[in-house]
Amino acid sequence: MDRFHTELGKSQHIVCLTGAGISAESGIPTFRGAGGFWGKYSATELATLEAFQGNPSLVWQFYAYRRETVLKAQPNPGHLALSGAERCLEKSGKKLTIVTQNIDGLHQRAGSQRVIEIHGSLFKTRCMVCEKVEQNMDVSICPALAGARPPDPDEENRIEIPEKDLPRCKHCSGLLRPHVVWFGENLDAAVLDDVYRELDACDLCLVIGTSSLVYPAAMFAPHVAARGTFVAEFNIELPVGFGNSDTRFSVQGPSGVSLPVALAPLLTETKEPDT
Repeated sequence: MDRFHTELGKSQHIVCLTGAGISAESGIPTFRGAGGFWGKYSATELATLEAFQGNPSLVWQFYAYRRETVLKAQPNPGHLALSGAERCLEKSGKKLTIVTQNIDGLHQRAGSQRVIEIHGSLFKTRCMVCEKVEQNMDVSICPALAGARPPDPDEENRIEIPEKDLPRCKHCSGLLRPHVVWFGENLDAAVLDDVYRELDACDLCLVIGTSSLVYPAAMFAPHVAARGTFVAEFNIELPVGFGNSDTRFSVQGPSGVSLPVALAPLLTETKEPDT
């Protein structure tokens, strides 16, 4: 940790790569495993363009349920440590940017300003007709989806919502879809350009709550490590191990516990003096 604090003190531009692990500590289910979001459905039934075109009612029930689940959650100490570090660094002309695979918006709710969402956001919609993207933080995105529950795979008990009652564009009345990257869709090229611009400029990279196995995100940390930049991993699982022993720092355990300790030199600076 002393070595990490030394690198932290020298850093001018930090990039943090975050994944589902940091949100799981706020009580947001992951997708797979017991209690996962997928439940009895497969990803292809709920998170592809073809699934949406074939059954928008089913897909919107799933995403409305996710929205309401996330809105009940709160940012945890890991989220708050990152936002506090960002504020501190900005005061001295330095930068901290978060590149997240999460679509839950918890970083922004914690106060982080510099957030790149590579997979989109649960709280943005995109019109299938005019393609306009807009933010929507309403608890119920439309009356028909109020109090959303996980969609029931049993066809006899499944609720079918008419398409006209699903979220509609207020500009052209077209059907809205969640503004997220579904399986089989490419990440936005402009977003990726922003990510690599940050990665190429950073002098310290934190990998938080992600196994870094899904492409293209799997290449982000190796891209940084390849030029000898210090990479620090904070993960509940065993570290993946980017870079060599001279440029690598790893902590196994909840990031909500480890990040406040790791970023303590910055967070201490943000505290108001006693009066």
